[in-house]
Formats: sequence, C-alpha cells, structure tokens
Amino acid sequence: MIPEKLREVLKHEGVVAIATVGQDGPHMVNTWNSYVIISNDERLLIPAGYMNKTEANVAFDDRVLLTAGSVKVRGLQGAGTGFLVRGKASFVTSGPDFEVIKARFGWARATLAVAVESATQTI
Repeated sequence: MIPEKLREVLKHEGVVAIATVGQDGPHMVNTWNSYVIISNDERLLIPAGYMNKTEANVAFDDRVLLTAGSVKVRGLQGAGTGFLVRGKASFVTSGPDFEVIKARFGWARATLAVAVESATQTI
C-alpha cells in the first residue's frame, strides 16, 4: 500500500503536513519526514508531543490528509517529489505502537497512528 517512492522520501529530511477537521473546521500541524515510522502492517506511526488540537479533531473525525516530499528524490518531472496520503488516524498512548515511538522519541506523549488508504504521488 505504501509506495516505494514514498518510503524513499521519508528517508530524507523534509516537512510532513498533517490536516484534520474538527467541529470548528480544518487544522494543520507539521512534523519531520525522519519522525515517521512505517509499521510492519504499513501504518504510519508519528510521535505526538503536543498535537492536542489534532487529537481532538481525530476524535471528532478520524480522516486525515498528510503531505510529504523531498527535493532529493526524483519525481514525475525531475528533481523532487511529493505525496498526498489519505488515511484514518488514531492516537495511541500504550501498547506496541506507543512503545516503538517512545523508545525513539522520549518526549512523545502519544503515537499518531495512520492507516493509509491511499498514497498518491503529486509531483
């Protein structure tokens, strides 16, 4: 489900934008490509330090959009590529998904786990 090109993008530093929708409309937060871990079952695991608004929005509507890109990975038209990822999210505060994040990011209070529904290369 997760394209090899997206896996390559996540190996290079860049910004991941995460969009959610809550009762008062859309909200976005950012993290780094290098913070995203792909689980064995193809979910994206992301450390959450704050992300309080994101967590409240996911409780309201679990649909998320993420974008990730890198100028270092060849894209559709040349240097640089990016992806739009659609998925369902949850915040996890215990168990294996949390432990893998907490071991790498001691400051994480939770794991934002995203079940990827689609990953489309955009550039």
